[in-house]
Amino acid sequence: MKPAPFDLIPARTAAEALPHLTGPRDAKPVAGSQSLGPMLNLRLARPELLVDLSACAELRAVTQEPDAILYGAAVTHAEFEDGAVPDATPGWLAPIARRIAYRAVRNRGTIGGSIAHADPAADWVATMTGMGASVRILGPRGARELPMAAFVTGALSTALEPGEIVTAIRVPRRGPDARWSYWKFCRKTGEFAKASACVLADPERGEYRVLAAAIERAPVELPDPEGLIEGRTDPRAAVEAALPFLSPERRALQATATIRALAALKTGVPA
Repeated sequence: MKPAPFDLIPARTAAEALPHLTGPRDAKPVAGSQSLGPMLNLRLARPELLVDLSACAELRAVTQEPDAILYGAAVTHAEFEDGAVPDATPGWLAPIARRIAYRAVRNRGTIGGSIAHADPAADWVATMTGMGASVRILGPRGARELPMAAFVTGALSTALEPGEIVTAIRVPRRGPDARWSYWKFCRKTGEFAKASACVLADPERGEYRVLAAAIERAPVELPDPEGLIEGRTDPRAAVEAALPFLSPERRALQATATIRALAALKTGVPA
């Protein structure tokens, strides 16, 4: 299928894009088009106007901060995979990016687009939530920032208000003592995950997190993460308690993903 007819307007800056997104026409922002593009082709989305953000230099900028790195929303998956941008973590971002879909998708797909699309099975949605990242947003009323846990409100649902766009993702710096793992189940390479789990242990920051994702809603933190990491808490029981809305089969798959992510944390394999 082909998309319904639409107009395309390129924007040189994020601020230049905003009036088009708040006008009378049904408008959508687009950069890599790896999330919106298939929806257009299937006619699940039929905007009258697309505002192209791919040429906005500010959305491709990477800014070093004392405790974090701010990644422009239009940085591609391939740039993370190839190490073309600095890593705020001890090498965790490249392995995550490397397992997103296929290289052709990674060449064009952007971290901001993936997060704004908020597919519950998307790798950046799961891992950026697990890492405690936050999302910088620009809209008609100015700029604001939300933690990922508050930004993703459900499956394909975010806290973005009309006319707002994601401009950057802030990823906290992690020291050499921090540990991380991410495990996902896919039926074949390139598919979205059927279950995934993230584990973070950062004693320097006092952050411990075990996250269940690809569960058809926003990622869910499992209770007692330190107990899970240290082996004092049964992961299967934690999944049963935290995810009662899943079918027994899905809970079993999620429990296995969690167990494997916890095991990977001990071996030092990040993803």
